[in-house]
Amino acid sequence: MGKTIAIAGKGGTGKTTIAALLIKLLTEKGAVLAIDGDPSANLHMALGLPLTETVGAVREEMASSAGKGLLSPGIPKQDYLELRIREALVESKGVDLLAMGRPEGPGCYCAANHMLRASIDRLADSYDYVVIDSEAGMEHISRQTTRDVDILLITSDPTMRGISAAARMKELIGELRTHVGRIALVVNRVGDGRPSAIEKASGEANLDLIGLLPEDPGMMKLEITGAPLTDLPPESPLQRGILEIAKRLGLL
Repeated sequence: MGKTIAIAGKGGTGKTTIAALLIKLLTEKGAVLAIDGDPSANLHMALGLPLTETVGAVREEMASSAGKGLLSPGIPKQDYLELRIREALVESKGVDLLAMGRPEGPGCYCAANHMLRASIDRLADSYDYVVIDSEAGMEHISRQTTRDVDILLITSDPTMRGISAAARMKELIGELRTHVGRIALVVNRVGDGRPSAIEKASGEANLDLIGLLPEDPGMMKLEITGAPLTDLPPESPLQRGILEIAKRLGLL
């Protein structure tokens, strides 16, 4: 089984950017399954991949068919789900993408949700790395996959509110069904220098500050044109920062 890395954090801290650049880096070492756990589904754009279907749509289709008695008794539900998940998989060189789409609702088809997670875990076993770009917050990881998380990167902006939110997310881990190994903090969009107040606050919150990522002027042009964020050149400040984080985590 390969390593599973999840990126979590409050909205607007650059989770998808960090996930995309880390995925690009890891494709140089092995096959990567990228799981877009955010309902807004932006990871495919950051990676420069198309997206036609989501796991949420597959779940709703099965729930609707089950409610109307339209599921064929000749095809095991688990086999049907695994087929449909593979159809929703966006395949490319080095990385395949699975977008979760809409989250489970209060009237969800719970049997389908359980089978979906089992199917995703079996699919993930075929990859060297699984990278989950999570929805804002932490509690959503355990409903996207039942597999353990080897490395959790909590992202923050360089503010005291951001560090406080990251500390609360770390506290939530004990409430998850998923086991989490190493937990590290990444502070994104840092200006010049090393903000000593942020480093001090991280230490006081018992957060493992693994990296400070700089603001990268090359990002603006890519975002304006809609180009993949992975088009950032290797020598860009952000790419160099992700490389250093990956080395410190023992991923390279």
